[in-house]
Amino acid sequence: MNSTDLLQLCRRLLDTDAVPVAWHPGHAGTQVLRAFTAEHGEVMVKPHRNQERHTQEVHAYSTWVTAALHDRAPRLLATADDPPTIVITALPGSPLSQQTLAPKAEQDAYRQAGQLLKTLHAAGPPRLEPDWTAWLADRAEHWIHQAADRITPSYRSEIRAHMRALQDLALLPTVPCHLDFMPRNMIYGHDGIVRLIDFEHSRYDLPARDLVRLATRLWPQRPDLRARFLDEYGQLTEVDREVLEPCAYLDTLTRFSSTRDDE
Repeated sequence: MNSTDLLQLCRRLLDTDAVPVAWHPGHAGTQVLRAFTAEHGEVMVKPHRNQERHTQEVHAYSTWVTAALHDRAPRLLATADDPPTIVITALPGSPLSQQTLAPKAEQDAYRQAGQLLKTLHAAGPPRLEPDWTAWLADRAEHWIHQAADRITPSYRSEIRAHMRALQDLALLPTVPCHLDFMPRNMIYGHDGIVRLIDFEHSRYDLPARDLVRLATRLWPQRPDLRARFLDEYGQLTEVDREVLEPCAYLDTLTRFSSTRDDE
């Protein structure tokens, strides 16, 4: 969708007098419109790459996000199926990944992030999914095939060994997960409050999967942020650690694809 289409959609769904404020880059070349409306103030008009992502994000907002996170996440205002688009309230601030904060403020931001993820994971009752680790192993095979000769045979064998270890674990509960839990999706407000956005990958999954990107990309260099995050989220269990390692391989595999539509 181009900028004109998004503005017209916002006017049709929400406010005939909506005016554009800014444009933001979205996933896979899409654009997100920030617009001003009389009733809701600034809103975001977000198109989805496909129907699956649209369905997942609408479901997340309708079941867990608003009920559990309240004002710590956007509110869903309107949806359209053709083309798949949502309109949500705009949050004040900018991504935590773009902030330069004093050490204490940064540590507090990650403490809040741990609180947010703990709350999200408790937003629905745990479910036992007997075939979930097998499904993850199957996804690893998919990405091994996609990576082709960009990974070595020895690395391919290493990944498969870790995925077998994941399948050997006892039956694990799944919970509501974000599945792109990174500083770019945490909005740091002018009030110092951290809020969470971008729920298009959200679904029931293994809770430790939400920790993979922090554990592999941030925490090794910033143990102080790890400590503050876990102060609120809770300390990692042995099962968490057993899930993190093989899922870190799966996360690395998806980087070999240009689509990154890995979940």
